[in-house]
Amino acid sequence: MKRIRSALFMPASNARAIEKARGLDCDAVILDLEDAVAPDSKVDARAQAIVAARTGGFGDRLLVLRVNALDTEWGEADLEAARGAGFDAVLLPKVSHPDDLALGRATLGDVPLWAMIETCAAILALPAIAAAPGLACLIAGTNDLAKDMRCTPGSDRLPLLPHLVAIVTAARAHQLIALDGVSNVLADTPDLAAECAQGAAFGFDGKTLIHPAQIAPANRAFAPSADQVRWAEAVIAAFALPENARLGAIRVDGEMVERLHLAQAEQIVASA
Repeated sequence: MKRIRSALFMPASNARAIEKARGLDCDAVILDLEDAVAPDSKVDARAQAIVAARTGGFGDRLLVLRVNALDTEWGEADLEAARGAGFDAVLLPKVSHPDDLALGRATLGDVPLWAMIETCAAILALPAIAAAPGLACLIAGTNDLAKDMRCTPGSDRLPLLPHLVAIVTAARAHQLIALDGVSNVLADTPDLAAECAQGAAFGFDGKTLIHPAQIAPANRAFAPSADQVRWAEAVIAAFALPENARLGAIRVDGEMVERLHLAQAEQIVASA
């Protein structure tokens, strides 16, 4: 899958929001049938999401459907409707065990699965969940996880930090995308920028969002900076010199860099 800096949740019950999403500068649009949709609107929202997927028009944005939990009255029908509709992935909420992914995998075939990690049980089962066949992405469901833990994260998200690191680690071990949880700050503010920067520092690929105003801060935080790109290009150029072809470590701008830094530099340039 493409690099995802920003993945915007949009209520599938809101036709105007879906239309607006087709022109926003996010990397993924997640049409939501779960938290953002009232119970009496679930069926209509499902139908509207399927029409949106089949109509297309989302450009190079990934189009993802978050279904209702499979132990609800809507979950299995959501999966059946999503099969063959044209979504790039289907996001399963409340995944707490690898068996929770089995029905999605059986119903959807080759459509990649994304998993919300938002329960204490999920944290304990992370290695097994991340190893599940057909899984492509782990998303930190920070609001629900905080509720399940009965903790108060605060602006520094301190109680959640070990679990955020665990989610990134599990994703990296199985070559999955890792997306940070949503922020409840709905404007482009220093607090939102700090949370995006924190997620990027922890190694997340990008951030899930709940408002279009959050897209620009996420795109900035999860894209390589100009200084990072300059460093990466310098490292790549230095290792490309004939005299350095057989060396494992060289000096670049007064610092020692090794072949592992070359791999990092190539990743940065590719991302940029």
